[in-house]
Amino acid sequence: MNKKAFIFDLDGVIVDTAKYHFLAWQKLAQELGIEFTPEHNEQLKGVSRVRSLDIILDLGKITASQPDKNKWLFQKNEDYLSYLIDIDQSEILPGVLPVLHFLKDKNQHIALGSASKNARPILEKTGILNLFDAIVDGNDVTNAKPDPEVFLQAARLLGASNQDSIVFEDSVAGIQAANTAGMTSIGIGEEAVLHESKYIFHDFTFIDVSFIESLIN
Repeated sequence: MNKKAFIFDLDGVIVDTAKYHFLAWQKLAQELGIEFTPEHNEQLKGVSRVRSLDIILDLGKITASQPDKNKWLFQKNEDYLSYLIDIDQSEILPGVLPVLHFLKDKNQHIALGSASKNARPILEKTGILNLFDAIVDGNDVTNAKPDPEVFLQAARLLGASNQDSIVFEDSVAGIQAANTAGMTSIGIGEEAVLHESKYIFHDFTFIDVSFIESLIN
């Protein structure tokens, strides 16, 4: 039996917590007198919390001290976590669970590779933490995507080579990170945005068992 490493991003791939990030950033932006739209939010996809704040401050042409930035980062995360209190398995995106269970049944390695610092509590609340053999999140890495560090670390924890690793991502930065690492990149989302992916699916409901079988073999 071939053993591959299947590495999943979290936000926008497994769960739709991106909307809660948007609400938390928008709340902060409004308090700072900055207009922050869903279009602006696209720039934050796959980007670290620190870099996200810088992008928002740039939008408002605001220069801030490090203590202020730290205060706002903490505030944003508290707001985000308050939205997460009530999440459950219903937040898992359509088609994701069948793929995870199929990989488990086929005895494949499964890892999470996410910039989120809240990945573990989210996996716990949605009841799927036990499906992952390794978790690499924002607490474990120093370089944000498109640097491949998060995926390289996940593959290493699973004992897999880069060419035997398959990455599911919804951001351009994440796809670039997977490609840089020499891994198979699978974009989840819009073809116009994720055209650098090796394969693209609108969402997991478009991925059938035979496709996953072909990746394993």
